[in-house]
Amino acid sequence: MKIINLSPQYENLYFCCLEDWSDEIKEAGNHKACWYAKMKHKGLRVKLAQDDNGSIGGMIQYLPAEVSHIDGKDVYVVLCIWVHGHKSGRGNYQKRGMGKALLKAAEEDVRELGAKGLVAWGLWLPFFMRASWFKKQGYKVVDKLGMMRLLLKEFTPVTSMPCFIRQNKKPVLYPGKLAISLFKNGWCTAQNMVYERTKRAMAGFEHKIVLHEYDTSDLLIQQEWGICDAIFIDHAELRTGPPPAYKKIRKLVERKVKRYR
Repeated sequence: MKIINLSPQYENLYFCCLEDWSDEIKEAGNHKACWYAKMKHKGLRVKLAQDDNGSIGGMIQYLPAEVSHIDGKDVYVVLCIWVHGHKSGRGNYQKRGMGKALLKAAEEDVRELGAKGLVAWGLWLPFFMRASWFKKQGYKVVDKLGMMRLLLKEFTPVTSMPCFIRQNKKPVLYPGKLAISLFKNGWCTAQNMVYERTKRAMAGFEHKIVLHEYDTSDLLIQQEWGICDAIFIDHAELRTGPPPAYKKIRKLVERKVKRYR
């Protein structure tokens, strides 16, 4: 196994999170490619894990905190580590050490870039991006937000501890109409998928809905709201992880619009 930098050869594979075999992933559109085109000039780094046969089985993406969804300075933020674990497509690459190798490579990289530390977010539940896994790699919890934990590995003392950004505004409601507010950053293919499914679910109800879309890859917009990726139907936030099916979102929208005549 070896860790390589993202090259043009593998960009399309990266954009679909190594799930080029999946028809479902196509629902995410080209948002990640557009986000990558913007962020690769702002310090975004991507590395891939390649097995001994040359197949790509894992990826990590990270960028300076100053252009991320985390409030921090002089550190880099891991957006996600993903080792392909489905039997479909390229197969299951988990439990082979790819995740640890990717994280170690990212740590060495940002050290050389002069960062004071590397930050990662994790869930306290045993799902994707487990906080407990990062703790085993020497990371310490520095902030909490719901089920999420923010973890830091310091290389040199950090002057200001990184923290989650927090929502500071609520979407506007409109008398007589359903308000749908879509906040999309672009870095997460799964979130992009939910964004597109929600837009599809509005079909036929446009006269009863007021839609607002926010591109939070624009830091000013993200800082204004304190939101990275989220979907609000009126003031109720849609749970987007794991991505809800289109039919579930459609039924929710149908039920909500019935209140408005």
